[in-house]
Amino acid sequence: MTGLFITLEGPEGAGKSTNRDYLAERLRSQGIEVVLTREPGGTPLAERIREVLLAPGEEQMNADTELLLVFAPVPSTWPK
Repeated sequence: MTGLFITLEGPEGAGKSTNRDYLAERLRSQGIEVVLTREPGGTPLAERIREVLLAPGEEQMNADTELLLVFAPVPSTWPK
């Protein structure tokens, strides 16, 4: 597998998705293949995990639990 792995980091509302979409469109317009991902996300299970992490609630989540959920591998997203 060759290519670049580019990450965009920042707090909620900083424009990561906007910049991601802009960059992807520019690269695609030059004939470059682009694969967009987000963590967690991309599969039904990962989207449910993301929903739990982003949904405000009264119940506090342990910081270690939150960290492990953010980086929990979802097998269907692993490279083949």
